[in-house]
Amino acid sequence: MKLGIIGLPQTGKTTIFNALTRGNVPTTMSGKMEVHTAVVDVPDPRVDVLSKMYNPKKTAYAKVTYADIAGLEGGGQGDIAGPLRNELGQMDGFLHVVRCFEDDSVPHRSGSLDPRRDIEGMAGELLLVDLITVENKVQKLKDDRGKGGRDKAELEREIVLFDRLHACLSADQPLRMLDLTGEELKSLGGYQFLTLKPMLVVLNLGESQSAPDVADLTPNAIALQGKLEMDIAQLPPEDAAMFMEEYGISEPSLNRMIRASYQLLGLQSFFTVGEDEVRAWTVRVGAQAPEAAAVIHTDLQKGFIRAEVVAYEDLSSLGSMAEARNVGKFRVEGKDYIVQDGDILHVRFNL
Repeated sequence: MKLGIIGLPQTGKTTIFNALTRGNVPTTMSGKMEVHTAVVDVPDPRVDVLSKMYNPKKTAYAKVTYADIAGLEGGGQGDIAGPLRNELGQMDGFLHVVRCFEDDSVPHRSGSLDPRRDIEGMAGELLLVDLITVENKVQKLKDDRGKGGRDKAELEREIVLFDRLHACLSADQPLRMLDLTGEELKSLGGYQFLTLKPMLVVLNLGESQSAPDVADLTPNAIALQGKLEMDIAQLPPEDAAMFMEEYGISEPSLNRMIRASYQLLGLQSFFTVGEDEVRAWTVRVGAQAPEAAAVIHTDLQKGFIRAEVVAYEDLSSLGSMAEARNVGKFRVEGKDYIVQDGDILHVRFNL
């Protein structure tokens, strides 16, 4: 799972990246396309509770990879190309950092603060890249129709699909708004469409600043103070705890953003527990038990027999697996079982 942090220059992208990763990447502009990448634990108090219950040798959280991508200018001229286009295409989703803070020493590239303008501008930039790709493909398909040689029914299905994509983009709507089937999404995978990827808008606020209302522009937005979050993240844990207590901060906003970006991709966590290890694993929402087994090890999927399942809420409240069995909260599920967020799984298999 890899999320690209994008935005106009001087919006605080690298500040957010440093806060997420407890890093110290320079926040000054280099004037060239750069990518900084780091892997971050997904905060999950359920893992902490399970670790205290089992006292394992190792505790492992779910992971998300963030990439701070410099080079987007937002000029609206289809400037996203070459290495930058390839880098964006490899992301599973985006965090679009939007500047809301005032800072006279760092002027906004457009001369004024306008979060709504910047959100719409970036959306238009990504949409234009996809529109160019679709128009080129539509023309090629029509040329193929005239040449012959391809399966006619397959060609017509592809033309219908790309006409739908073109109509969507021409109406200034991102491709993620289309109701595409799993088969259609699979067929489009190689095109790396940017507006097909989910996006979370991150409103980067100044101190004591209220977040602007952008609900009509995006269904997914979160507000935080990037500079404050970076300062907290770079403190030693004991000092950070004292700082948050002094200012009445119960949890860093970054934790919410990490969880939100995890959910943005339609993912959930299940757990395996034991004296050796307590681990959170990542699987898509709607996955069946064998798919979850494959996340642990492909052999578990190949030889899958059944999954022994206990819900996290039941295990944490009852205190032990034995008690979960005693009260009937321990279940045996087959191949058709849909894994739920927070399930604790033990996979039985035979090869």
